[in-house]
Amino acid sequence: MMTETTSSNQRYSSLRSAVHAPLRKIEKMTNIHGKQAAISEYFGNLTFGLAQMREKLPRDAYQSLLKTLDHGKKLQKETAEAIASAIKEWAVMKGATHFCHWFQPMTGLTAEKHDAFISIQHTNHSELRVIERFTGSQLIQGEPDASSFPSGGMRSTFEARGYTAWDPSSPIFIMEDESGKTLCIPTVFFGYHGQALDNKMPLLKSVEALTTEGCEFLRLIGDVDVRRINATLGAEQEYFLIDKQFVALRPDLIMTGRTLLGSASPRGQQLEDHYFGSIPTRVRHFMQDVEHELYKLGIPVKTRHNEVAPSQFELAPIFEDVNISSDHNVLTMEVLKRGALRHGLVCLLHEKPFAGINGSGKHNNWSMSNDKGENLLEPGTTPHQNLRFLAVLSVILKAVFDHADVLRASIATPGNDHRLGANEAPPAIISVFLGTMLGNILDDIETGKVAKATESQIIDLGVNKLPDVSKDYTDRNRTSPFAFTGNKFEFRAVGSSANVAVPMAILNAAVAQAFREATEKLKELLKEKPTRDEAVMEMTKQFVKHSKAVRFEGNGYSDEWKAQAKKRGLPILSSSAEALEVFNDTKATDFLVQQKVFSKEELASRYHINVERYVKTLDIELLTLIELTSSHVIPAVERQLIELHKVNGGFLSKSLATRHKERIQALEDVFGEILSHLDLLSEIVEMIATKSDETEKMNALAATAQPAAAKLRHAADRAEQLVADDFWPLPKYREMLFANTLS
Repeated sequence: MMTETTSSNQRYSSLRSAVHAPLRKIEKMTNIHGKQAAISEYFGNLTFGLAQMREKLPRDAYQSLLKTLDHGKKLQKETAEAIASAIKEWAVMKGATHFCHWFQPMTGLTAEKHDAFISIQHTNHSELRVIERFTGSQLIQGEPDASSFPSGGMRSTFEARGYTAWDPSSPIFIMEDESGKTLCIPTVFFGYHGQALDNKMPLLKSVEALTTEGCEFLRLIGDVDVRRINATLGAEQEYFLIDKQFVALRPDLIMTGRTLLGSASPRGQQLEDHYFGSIPTRVRHFMQDVEHELYKLGIPVKTRHNEVAPSQFELAPIFEDVNISSDHNVLTMEVLKRGALRHGLVCLLHEKPFAGINGSGKHNNWSMSNDKGENLLEPGTTPHQNLRFLAVLSVILKAVFDHADVLRASIATPGNDHRLGANEAPPAIISVFLGTMLGNILDDIETGKVAKATESQIIDLGVNKLPDVSKDYTDRNRTSPFAFTGNKFEFRAVGSSANVAVPMAILNAAVAQAFREATEKLKELLKEKPTRDEAVMEMTKQFVKHSKAVRFEGNGYSDEWKAQAKKRGLPILSSSAEALEVFNDTKATDFLVQQKVFSKEELASRYHINVERYVKTLDIELLTLIELTSSHVIPAVERQLIELHKVNGGFLSKSLATRHKERIQALEDVFGEILSHLDLLSEIVEMIATKSDETEKMNALAATAQPAAAKLRHAADRAEQLVADDFWPLPKYREMLFANTLS
């Protein structure tokens, strides 16, 4: 039978273990001289990309592969066989025993089915012979059972077929752990009739749309030899690290990834002493281990540091092509979670694991470049480059303004609802921050005025009718969801657990659509204006004026901004329940169909899948909260009340006896609130469960269940402050968040 102090003893034992956790020995790569290898000596040694293929493949096979990548031509069977043979030899030499098609279904996670590199042959003596074998057909396409993955109604239950097809633009890689090594082939995942069943295929389509529409526009303004536009991305990843033994005692962290209860620690982040501070030794060992694994996978992680909240950290890579960066971010999340367990930690990627302190985002540093490697969002050294910069900037502003509602929907998750609009994250209202100087320049373009900054800041455009573009030294606005940061935009509103392929596909498609509209407008203006440059400037002026409402330089957290945004006509979608409805709006999402990034059927499926995931996520959270309150909080309060009633008031002075009764009354009042709110929440959950329509469930959960859950949590957190530490069974915020600082 559990004693009254068993739970607290488990907490104290976990705290001692966290403080005295041994440091795990970090694997180090050595070079041929037996010394620790430099990163450059082993970077990407578990990847098989174009560089390795150029070295291993026959020249004809390699050239055929390049044509597939550059022009979308079908890969010839002979080429596929040559590539498969080279990959198998490399993988087996590295110690891989199995291969899998690595894909990203709409669950938000990754999926894989492992097959061994073996084939069975029958000899003349009826004996079985095993050989390593990997064919071109196995490389190019697989057929996993798709019936268990969400399709949003795009296929019937009996149509279980799903197909994976190799994406040669993303490097093949080997995942290794204590159990062995597996060759992973990045693939798209689609249904029998070609419908996208994953997050990767729409991203690839959006890149093609961006190239098609963007190149036509750039040729029109003078870049006649441009052949391709590459969207680039560097995704900063924030996360929390909590000792594994604490997590084991928190059913809410196990079930939902966040704490559903927990009174604030007296010390949180108010001293601002964690951000960029000295990294705790145990965490630094974890980071070095993770970086070592990421480098072998060819992931160019550059930066590591403490984040603002205690036990919160960040990892940031160098930018890459958006498709590769997206794959690498998914891999990074997997490596973080797996690496944390090796060090006795748990990596929390939930957007808001702890109430009252900063949550975690994924800052997406997005830009575009042409096939010459020129960044289209960077002013250049020639008049044409600077004119191009302003024109492209105006196109992006128009894209964000016209499709702000869909961009908001692309980042809508229950977890992000807890983060957006808080003191560390941008608000749910999509707006663009440009900085004072660039904002002034666009204002001057709109009005025809010319303004100059100091000579040290000026980049001379060299075009008579253009103002000077200034290097902006304005402090970065952390309240902006979409901020210009020099030569890129930082889409800061994306949640830490998100697959970046989703918001990036929609952003690419929005910009592609704006490029199409810019091309149409410019063709009209070229007939009216005497020169091409004047036509480009007029188009830029019109687009700047059209999108002015989405530009905002002030405090995004203020109530004044909400009122102003409403006045400007910007979409205000405070919750995911509101935002997800945008995917059901055919007018709002039509540009995605026009750009062939999604079909109407695929959009409808994603609406249903997102609504279903919202409902299931909230169901799990609410049922966990009810169980946690019933089995942990209420027994702790009851034990405390029993102990308080044991005290004989006759042995206390009159004043102390009065205070003792007040203490009992305060706890009984809170106990009554807990029971009342628990009953109400249970009734609401049961009522919502009777609804058959998923959209109705989603709206009811947002409107009634979440407010009721917040009231129950508030009462339970007050109880935590009144119950003796010995009686409280759940690890507390002060223990979970600060144990790492003692190790």
